[in-house]
Amino acid sequence: MTEDDAKAWLAARFDADAVSRVANYVDLLLDEAERQNLISAATVATVWTRHIVDSAQLLDHAPNEWRQWADIGAGAGLPGIVVAALVSRPVTLIEPRKLRVAFLEHCASVLCLDHVRIIHAKAERVTDIGIADVVSARAVARLGALLAAAKGFADRSTTFVLPKGESAQSEVAGARRTWHGSFHVKHSIVDPASGIVVASGVAAR
Repeated sequence: MTEDDAKAWLAARFDADAVSRVANYVDLLLDEAERQNLISAATVATVWTRHIVDSAQLLDHAPNEWRQWADIGAGAGLPGIVVAALVSRPVTLIEPRKLRVAFLEHCASVLCLDHVRIIHAKAERVTDIGIADVVSARAVARLGALLAAAKGFADRSTTFVLPKGESAQSEVAGARRTWHGSFHVKHSIVDPASGIVVASGVAAR
């Protein structure tokens, strides 16, 4: 998928206002990346493919009528800000690092994302946001650790949508030792070798 392909993929699925918000977010992301290490310098030239579509595709694996999305270790806003820019439903961004939180707050303000809530904390300490319909996390921790971190805002009704790269299958195998539920690995449209773990009905053994 080229950068033009990525932009066309997005434009075919979302309205012009949503795509414009994402484009504005890309500008904010690249500008801030010059000050803090939000994304790898090697991926700047392919930001639409490697980061934007890679994040936006997660919406395809979420329940159609989700009401709250929680993103663990929201960091640069991938996928949380992308999801919020594309869909006007409540999104909670959970991030422990102060500079990242400031960036997320700036993005939410500039993009007028009034449906975004930003929590400055580790996910393990978050217990007051209710149960999320969807939980995501990108490049944060291994699968089992993520499931444990979300216990304060996830239950059997929650769908986890977790991009895990080439380690997806092995992480599912490892997590099954201490967690049960429905675990599926979907192929990324950006990189077929990368897997997205989609899990539901999850509970500790």
